[in-house]
Amino acid sequence: MSESDPYRGMSADASERSLIDDLRQLADDARTLAKAEAAYQKSRAAFAGEQAKWIAILGLFGAVLFFFALMALTVGLVIALTPILTAWGATASVFGGLLLAAGLCALLAGSRLKHMKSVLRDEVE
Repeated sequence: MSESDPYRGMSADASERSLIDDLRQLADDARTLAKAEAAYQKSRAAFAGEQAKWIAILGLFGAVLFFFALMALTVGLVIALTPILTAWGATASVFGGLLLAAGLCALLAGSRLKHMKSVLRDEVE
């Protein structure tokens, strides 16, 4: 080999391969990597789907239990306030308090909705 040999330092195998063979090998490697990546992403999606199912079931169950806890609190408040405000007064005050809380939640939700729309339209001040 001379000093100007472009294949100096390469194995004998590399100097005898053609560009077409190298491109075929590169395409085979890319295909193998794409298949492996697709299989990996498929297994991740399957795992996420299974976990999402359980998250939804447990979240729904928790929401139902939370609802029943709020109902127990509401009934308890009516019973506890009855000696002080009479049955109708206790019912009205608990109803009014819940209505006030619901209105506040609705106002906050509307405010967040308005903010979200402005962000999505890129109109943030």
